[in-house]
Amino acid sequence: MKKLIIISAPSGAGKTTLIKEILKENFNLEFSISTCSREKRKGEIDKK
Repeated sequence: MKKLIIISAPSGAGKTTLIKEILKENFNLEFSISTCSREKRKGEIDKK
């Protein structure tokens, strides 16, 4: 059985840092990057 875990927070809150630490523990999890429907902000760079 598969389970879905959603980590949600505003930009810069540390979601990716938290996920990277969890993945280091080898719980047989996968990381999926979602997309955003809003327009890019001025100066925003894809995947950064």
